[in-house]
Amino acid sequence: MALKSAGVVAFRMRLGSIEVLLVHPGGPFWRNKDLGAWSIPKGEYDSSEEPEDVARREFQEEIGVQLKVPLRSLGEIRQRGGKAVTAFAAEADVDTRTIQSNSFEIEWPPRSGHRQTFPEVDRAEWFDLSWAHRKINPGQRPLLDRLEAMCAAARKR
Repeated sequence: MALKSAGVVAFRMRLGSIEVLLVHPGGPFWRNKDLGAWSIPKGEYDSSEEPEDVARREFQEEIGVQLKVPLRSLGEIRQRGGKAVTAFAAEADVDTRTIQSNSFEIEWPPRSGHRQTFPEVDRAEWFDLSWAHRKINPGQRPLLDRLEAMCAAARKR
């Protein structure tokens, strides 16, 4: 069975342009990876949970901010590995200098017998859509296009 995740594409308007909040995964595997390594804050869930609830929970766990604004559906995408990601847009402004992420533990270095703890997200940054397309996991790029279309439609009203 394919894994399912839900997440939030947080966005803000700056000088008439859309900026999106992306997170960089923590841990030694991702330390020196940049282009294509960033993601929306998201996390896995099972059939007993509602995607919107999961998206809000994961945003709080990875960023340290509780979202109280309405979420707008951006639909579902499928990443290269088969994971389905249900995403929601939220207009919100977050101070990236103060994010607080949950952590995970792995054996590091591999086969060393030593366990180390790393933040799930080591940093978050705001990017304009052009930069976000370069930084984000390629499978999540359609979410940025959907956000842009949603904002364009809202401006026409």
